[in-house]
Amino acid sequence: MEDFPHAPQAWNSVPSAGGSPLASRSVSGTTTMGQMLVAAPVRWDEACFSVPAVRSLSASGLAVGVLCEDRQVPFWERIPGIRVTGFPPKPDVKKLAAVLSGEWSGALAWEPGTAADIIARAQIAKRIGPETKALRKVVTHPVNIAKEPGPVEHRVRFYLSLVEKLGVITSRPEFFVPAERGAPPVDGNVLLCPDSDLGVTYEWPLERWVELAGALREEGAKLTIAGLSGTRGKGRLLAEKLGESGRFLEARPLAGALDLFAAHELVIAAESSLPHVAAFAGATCVTLFGPGDPASRRPLGRQHGIARRHVECAPCFLEKCPMDLRCQNELDVARVMGVVAAL
Repeated sequence: MEDFPHAPQAWNSVPSAGGSPLASRSVSGTTTMGQMLVAAPVRWDEACFSVPAVRSLSASGLAVGVLCEDRQVPFWERIPGIRVTGFPPKPDVKKLAAVLSGEWSGALAWEPGTAADIIARAQIAKRIGPETKALRKVVTHPVNIAKEPGPVEHRVRFYLSLVEKLGVITSRPEFFVPAERGAPPVDGNVLLCPDSDLGVTYEWPLERWVELAGALREEGAKLTIAGLSGTRGKGRLLAEKLGESGRFLEARPLAGALDLFAAHELVIAAESSLPHVAAFAGATCVTLFGPGDPASRRPLGRQHGIARRHVECAPCFLEKCPMDLRCQNELDVARVMGVVAAL
């Protein structure tokens, strides 16, 4: 293949929107053209779930780049060999597209959004993505990744299944490991994050966090309290109640706190963006699940723990509970401490 000299053989078998296989053509006037520009998912959990697929693309021999919002740049820069291009919250799509035009011979978009629009506007010749209505005007080569009926799969499979259709091997263990840490975690350092950016139903009651903090202190833990922007500020309230205001961190942007997450021996958090990013940074996490589904959305890695009181109505994924929020209210501290002890 001219413009994808190291691409897997299956790359040519992906049909275009018109039904023909991917053409092996080069873009004139370009001598240093890249090979695959990936539009990063916007949500933090989705970005983390896409990491193994991006790593597998890079390991296949393709030169890989990531196009993402500026807030994600430090996150993607932790993956060796990836060229990262960031853009501001309200970018000039036309200007960015002009910069990228001619630099990349292929692109991959997982979802609609600004990054996908930039890729389409840049007229990158081969634009791959899931075969969905939302991406119909963006991709030139849609890929059908609909799964057969069966057990719930982890969300990471959404990303892996697409690149597997390109003939890329995705099963190597190193694709799923955390980023390299700059230093080992400090013994006894525990970070608590009661806030969730997914909605109030994803948050455990504040009094339970106070009780949990007391139990951890009795075991010698040194606590840091984290908060997330755009929430009700339960993290800050917890820090004030514990007299730990000096060890309160508002994790904004999340990618700016990667080294801080990695410095903690344990992170205990409500289901939110934070435990996914902390897991990527190398921290061991215990995530408190309520209306969410750990089978499909737990942080990547077998070393992590899940604390959950499973109830009949879960998972519902609702931001507001129409009932009594029993998935949170019936999760007790003893259950969470039991998960911590089992790690």
